[in-house]
Amino acid sequence: MRHFVIGDIHGAYRGLRQCLERSAFDYEKDQLICLGDVCDGWPETKASIDELLKIKHLVFILGNHDHWALQWARHGTKSHVWLSQGGRNTVASYNGEPMPETHKNLLEEAAYYYEWNNQLFVHAGIDPEEKPENQTEEIFLWDRAMAKAALDNHFSGGDQTFTDYEAVYIGHTPTHNYGILEPIQSGGVWLMDTGAGWDGVLSMMDLETKEVFASDKIDTLYPPGTGRIRI
Repeated sequence: MRHFVIGDIHGAYRGLRQCLERSAFDYEKDQLICLGDVCDGWPETKASIDELLKIKHLVFILGNHDHWALQWARHGTKSHVWLSQGGRNTVASYNGEPMPETHKNLLEEAAYYYEWNNQLFVHAGIDPEEKPENQTEEIFLWDRAMAKAALDNHFSGGDQTFTDYEAVYIGHTPTHNYGILEPIQSGGVWLMDTGAGWDGVLSMMDLETKEVFASDKIDTLYPPGTGRIRI
């Protein structure tokens, strides 16, 4: 079994397929840890979740966009903010039908974080001063303090280490906002969101070798104007 981690997919099914194919991922034997936000963005959230559900050893971490989508799936809630941040494409991907139970179950049963081999996987980050089990949903899904500290450390050439884990893998904060289309590692923190929700790429990493398998730029895989609106 090989072990992989993948950044925020944001409905970019075509990018997801490229990453899986380029890594020669084995759906029966290999493990994929998804850092959340499969929902919202490009037009193929439904197809993306269908593809993830084919993976026998899938670990799915809940992201803030998945949390939003789950409110729609459970209660029909469609806030303006969610719709304008990619939710409209998520709803449209189901062609007027409710989210299937298998998709809803994936989101409802998603973990806030996952620990393996002295490594931590979480969507947004953690407070390094607290044990994960003592932290809140708000931190796991939304907080950017760890990402900001790692980025500051990276760009300043610092040597700070942020946790006792061998590594912490996070999504949520796109590296492409800093002109970088690959994961950034700093102080034991890996930023794996390389902008697939916008005009960046989707990145998937082999956890043993640290080899990265990236998609083409996502905006080249879909017709213009089909992504989410930035507000």
